[in-house]
Amino acid sequence: MTEPKENVWETLANAAGLDTICLTHSRLKKPFSTCLVGLPGFSQLACNRGTISPRKLFLGLSWKGCWESQGKKGCKQRRNLLLFQPQSRAMKLYIFFFLAVVNKQTSNYQPPEGTSCEMANSQAFCHNKDLHQIPRELYPNVNKIDLSGNLIQSIPEMSSSFYTSLQCLDLSSNQISFITPGVFAHMKSLLEINLANNHLHELAQNGTEGIGLLPKVEVLDLSHNNLYNGMAEYFIKEAPALQYLSLADNSIIMISQKMFEGSPNLVEIDLQSNIIMEIEEGAFETLVSLSKLNLSKNSITCISDFNLRQLEILDLSRNSIETFHTTKSDDEYSLKCLDLSENKLLHFPVNKLVTLNLSKNLIQLTAESPHNKMDYVKNEWLNASFHLLDQKQSRNKSSLYLSQLVYLDLSYNEIKSIPDEFFESMLSLHTLNLSKNCLQAFAVSYDSALISLTVLDLSYNALQNLLLDAGALSNLKELYIQNNYLQTLQFDIFSNLPSLRLLNLQSNNISLCSMYSGLAKQRLAGEESGCVSFVNSLALQYLYLANNMLNILPAYSFYKTSLLVLDLSMNPGLKIELKALSGLEKSLECLYLYGNTLIDLNIDLPCFSHLKHLNLSENQLNWLPKWSSDSPLEVLDLRNNRFSTLENSNILALENSLKNLYLTGNPLNCCGNIWLSSMIQNKNVQIPNVEHLTCQHTQNFGYQDKMHIRNIRPEDCEKEDLKKINFLIILTFVLVLSVIIIGK
Repeated sequence: MTEPKENVWETLANAAGLDTICLTHSRLKKPFSTCLVGLPGFSQLACNRGTISPRKLFLGLSWKGCWESQGKKGCKQRRNLLLFQPQSRAMKLYIFFFLAVVNKQTSNYQPPEGTSCEMANSQAFCHNKDLHQIPRELYPNVNKIDLSGNLIQSIPEMSSSFYTSLQCLDLSSNQISFITPGVFAHMKSLLEINLANNHLHELAQNGTEGIGLLPKVEVLDLSHNNLYNGMAEYFIKEAPALQYLSLADNSIIMISQKMFEGSPNLVEIDLQSNIIMEIEEGAFETLVSLSKLNLSKNSITCISDFNLRQLEILDLSRNSIETFHTTKSDDEYSLKCLDLSENKLLHFPVNKLVTLNLSKNLIQLTAESPHNKMDYVKNEWLNASFHLLDQKQSRNKSSLYLSQLVYLDLSYNEIKSIPDEFFESMLSLHTLNLSKNCLQAFAVSYDSALISLTVLDLSYNALQNLLLDAGALSNLKELYIQNNYLQTLQFDIFSNLPSLRLLNLQSNNISLCSMYSGLAKQRLAGEESGCVSFVNSLALQYLYLANNMLNILPAYSFYKTSLLVLDLSMNPGLKIELKALSGLEKSLECLYLYGNTLIDLNIDLPCFSHLKHLNLSENQLNWLPKWSSDSPLEVLDLRNNRFSTLENSNILALENSLKNLYLTGNPLNCCGNIWLSSMIQNKNVQIPNVEHLTCQHTQNFGYQDKMHIRNIRPEDCEKEDLKKINFLIILTFVLVLSVIIIGK
């Protein structure tokens, strides 16, 4: 270690005219107050060099120490311990000066020249420096060293005084293939070691006794090291404090019974992305603190006699699991989150869970199961041990094991129908995902157990019938039923969902009821034609009706419904009646009407005082109403319409709020859109693909030429107008002259 050129104690002593110094906060009223600095047994290493550098600042209530200065004579012996209370203002200033110097040295210590590491807050940042070894000249009290991305190949033996305060050591992404046994044993403060992405498999191949004791290490990352069977034990056979272990992205095929014997206090193990095919009995059972286990992306085909009752989170996704069996026992499981997505399960595994992910399996839940017995299937999904129960027991077992379930994902399966009793105990279920199955009908009765459900996803099925009794889903906030075959629905099916905020109905075949005949006749019309009403849906804010083959949008379709977002896109031939959006003027923020081949809007857009996003692209519009400068519009999409001039729409007035304006694909007239050239030059509004935005410019004798919109100048249009006037004058003169001549 390189010491400061000038000793701060010596400087202070010389300036004060003293040879013995002690600092204290003690006063007459508080004689035992904490001493600022005291180092009674300083290492002889610093003294022999003739300088004194504090290694630690002791802040004790009962101990006071003093430092002595001997000038050039060094610091080989200590004189009597004295208490010194500064009496003069000058002495106090010396002390303040001293404290500032010490603070600067300890907090902003810079390593000597030749070391490329950067120091900040007792942390050394040495990543990507092409280093070949761990530097030894850093600040001795450093608590974190980042050496990732270097060229280190080995960790040699180090002295017991080597960085004793080190807590975190990052050696990831090096070339380490050798670690001296016991090198970390003296590092009592070391809590984290990152050895990811090295060549540790070479170390294990050499048959050494391991890396030795890791006395206090709690976090160890060994991922991406090509480790396979039996190699992990070399690094964790003496890790009594280890809590988190990552062995991800290796080549482990089997988990042996003895693998974790040396690290009994593990809380979390990450084994994802290996080739694990077999797990010996007892491999995890002895880890009583284990709460999270990640075995995703392996080659596990079967879980038999599952008995890890201490686990809370288990990830088995992306394997090839066909069966999941638990052991028979009256003891409760702690498992709350189970991810079995992307496997080959045929049945519904159940436990005392909070989160269960079974997406991308082969689950059917119907009589067409391989066992071809509905009773078997019903009882199996109700039974946590996956053994047959009689009908009398099934209700109790269901309540025991499903009442705490909050999240259930059954998407991407082969479910065609759902047994009536399936949800009867799911009183806590908040989110249910049944998307991308084969459902043709879905019903929730008024006495359903889904009283807590807030999100229901039935999208991408084959639904033709949807029945939701009034009051059945009183807490439902989001309903996704897009991409189905819904056509005839109960008139007030959505009005009966008092908490519904978001409804996605796109890509179905529904129609909207008219209000012309009053509510009673509207109900009758709905019952006869199957149209749906969105009148008086007080909580609804997001409504998506794109691609529903809507022919007409009746007047007052959304009366007393405070929508924020309305999507009516991709309904070719849609006719919007006058006042169709009446009632939305004070709430609507986003309106999507693209792809409807609209010729007329019938919507007074400037009256929508909160409208921020308007998409009118892919229509046949040639006119827009006049905007005012107080409009909050931020995005206006007019692509692929028939607009030739937009000057009368006063879009330039939107410049203060408008952020994006889309105009490509319109037959714009150059001189009819001079304002656009000004907007491009001001650069306040982004106009995407402006480099491809062209307009038609009329030349002499009516010849039209394409020009880039930003190249048009007002004077060009003025000249063109003057030419037109002159031409008209000449033409008028010729006509008058012709009449006079003919008259003669």
